[in-house]
Amino acid sequence: MAEDKPHMNLAFIGHVDHGKSTLVGRLMLDTGTISPHIIEQFKKEADAKGKGSFEFAWVMDSLKEERERGVTIDIAHQRFDTDKFYFTIVDCPGHRDFIKNMITGASQADAAVLVVAAPDGVMAQTKEHVFLSRTLGINQLVVAVNKIDASKYSEERFNEVKEEVGKLLQMVGFKVSEIPFIPVSAFVGDNVAESGDNLGWYKGPTLLQTLNDLKVPDKPTNLPLRLPVQDVYTISGVGTVPVGRVETGVIKKGDKIIFEPAGAVGEVKTIEMHHEEYEKAEPGDNIGWNVRGIGRKDIRRGDVCGHVDSPPSVAKEFKAQIVVLQHPSAITVGYTPVFHCHTSQTACTLTEIMAKLDPKTGSVKEQNPAFIKAGDAAIVMVTPTKPMVIEKVKEIPQLGRFAIRDMGQTVAAGMCMDITPR
Repeated sequence: MAEDKPHMNLAFIGHVDHGKSTLVGRLMLDTGTISPHIIEQFKKEADAKGKGSFEFAWVMDSLKEERERGVTIDIAHQRFDTDKFYFTIVDCPGHRDFIKNMITGASQADAAVLVVAAPDGVMAQTKEHVFLSRTLGINQLVVAVNKIDASKYSEERFNEVKEEVGKLLQMVGFKVSEIPFIPVSAFVGDNVAESGDNLGWYKGPTLLQTLNDLKVPDKPTNLPLRLPVQDVYTISGVGTVPVGRVETGVIKKGDKIIFEPAGAVGEVKTIEMHHEEYEKAEPGDNIGWNVRGIGRKDIRRGDVCGHVDSPPSVAKEFKAQIVVLQHPSAITVGYTPVFHCHTSQTACTLTEIMAKLDPKTGSVKEQNPAFIKAGDAAIVMVTPTKPMVIEKVKEIPQLGRFAIRDMGQTVAAGMCMDITPR
């Protein structure tokens, strides 16, 4: 990477109406990522449409539409800089149907900002997102208590929300003492990049300063190459160009690579990032890579690219530890929901429920229970209905975590303990 600054993927998570877009928009504006005249332009449009207060959310949506119109290899991620890092914002919409993206987003994130609106406090999706971010391996979290202006900048209300969110975080195993809580008003601009005049009682850092103080994530360059495919493009004059984010290892021009479970083998011709060519890419890099010897039909989203000498693991069956978040009834053997793991979505069958665990301690409560239900943790055997790549969480954690979805909701989340290869 030509960057001197370390790169961080940052997810914004939290309930749908708690102001994530506005906060991201405000951050973009106040770090100079979006020029004020663009905002002015959107503001005029928003006013004309009677949407005055949505200027930032609007900016984000409009930028997204523009990005979607122009097909670029760069995956539509927003970027901003602090003194120490350059951040890529992984968009995690809060809407119910977007939990899928939240899963892809969170599993790509090095850190997350949990946005909780001061007037509302913890809502259903706040819980779901916190739980997922934990299971999906996000270890750095920042809590932004947003819309503090709507709570009259009340320190008392801030402390109530802090306590309520703290309990939730503790329940899933975050160390609450290490998590910064920051009162902000994305709408007014208080305490996002500048401290503002309305929060005299708050003596801590702004959101931007807090992000600048995050720890640099370790790059798992020593692990085998794992590069899940997010999309595949055919570019005229170039050929087949898969797009994705390097999870582990290093990919270089000239490498002999294999895509699993497709079994397609080829050679890396070029690697492109932010419209520039690079000799190699490392974990955290979002790239398009052109592959010699592979056609558009050979690979698809959900395939994982690795080196020929240490190919990605394809599971015939795997043993997993899961936690059931919610399910209207009991889950029994034979249940076949969709497993979201890295970029793949594969229907898998629970073939055995080996043990029920105490979710707080992880110790075995019951061997071979007849069923599991919401709130239970369990060890299960899983058989994918078609070949899928998954890794043991102890060996390659980035590809060992998954979420289970059914009936339009996240039913459970878990990690892979062991694999019977195909």
